[in-house]
Amino acid sequence: MRNVRISVDTDRCVGAGQCVLSLPEVFDQDDDGIVSVIGAPAGAADRDAARQATVICPSGAITVHED
Repeated sequence: MRNVRISVDTDRCVGAGQCVLSLPEVFDQDDDGIVSVIGAPAGAADRDAARQATVICPSGAITVHED
């Protein structure tokens, strides 16, 4: 199994919320709509959803790092 770490560039985030909709166990938004990482992907399906979040993020603020 690969280790997955997620980072977000809060300066790039536009608050679209697509990441939260796709994986609410991992992503959240603050009162201004800016993304934060609140957890780690728990299994293969969550890792796939995290990778998908990088694709659907309109600002490209999410990066998935895999070891």
